This record gives sequence, structure tokens and C-alpha cells, in this order.
Amino acid sequence: MEEIKKEFDLKAELKAIGMTQKDFAEHIDKTANTINRWVLGDIEVPKIIKLYIEAYKKAKLYESVSLKLQ
Repeated sequence: MEEIKKEFDLKAELKAIGMTQKDFAEHIDKTANTINRWVLGDIEVPKIIKLYIEAYKKAKLYESVSLKLQ
């Protein structure tokens, strides 16, 4: 069976979590140039970064739900 890979759109993901490329670069201690190269597709976004963004989104969702329950 052939695996279907979902395209990872870093620019859209950063927008979804409310971060600019510069904010994200500072947040993960990388250069803005590195983030820009990931966004442009010059170099592939590392899997750990993709996993980090997914975990960050889940944490924010949990935080917002917890605040609503208080």
C-alpha cells in the first residue's frame, strides 16, 4: 500500500498558532533565515518541528478548554 503524505504548510501552521516566523525562530532558538528557508521549501521542515507544532496546538487547545471550565 502506498503511503499518502500530507503536505506540511509551515506558514499556515504558524498563522494557526498565532506566531510570526520571527517569533517562532526565537521560540525554538533558530535563525529567522532557517525558518524562512523551511517556509519557502528550500530545506525540509524537520519532523521534530512538525511534531512540536502539533503538540503546541494541542497544549493551546487544552489550555483554552481548561480556562472555559474554570
